[in-house]
Amino acid sequence: MKNIQINHAQKGFTLIELMIVVAIIGILAAVAIPQYQDYTARTQVSRVVGEVNALKSNAESIFNNGGTVATADNLGVNPRQINIGWTGSNLTDPGYGVNGLQIDRGDQADMAWSVQLGQDASSAVRGVTITVSRSLAGAYSCSMTGGDPTAGWKDSYAPASCEHS
Repeated sequence: MKNIQINHAQKGFTLIELMIVVAIIGILAAVAIPQYQDYTARTQVSRVVGEVNALKSNAESIFNNGGTVATADNLGVNPRQINIGWTGSNLTDPGYGVNGLQIDRGDQADMAWSVQLGQDASSAVRGVTITVSRSLAGAYSCSMTGGDPTAGWKDSYAPASCEHS
């Protein structure tokens, strides 16, 4: 009689192989998720800083044409008081100022405007106030206040062009 060997080929994965793959995926997720959340928060702050900085050209145009920037208190009072052109953002708190923008001293060339992060912004950056200020000489500066470290705020979220205090 002939000896017949039966070849048993492995089909599928063993339990240990599957457990190793699951462990590797878990380790990768533990590193990637916090990094993604940091990236999202930093991007949201940069976006809003860009949106409020874009109002500089509107303010300069108003001043160069002899007008003043209208605040919530004086909007429509004088024809020389012109709306700065803020349309809002889904990352800012709409209850802060008018449509999310608060303008201080808009009737003077040394003025400031600010927004507060809220609404659709990451919980790590909610409550941060971004302020753009203009001096009488026409120099602009950007500053940020707030940011709760217990909610996840990190100073690295602030762009280099806008200092956080």
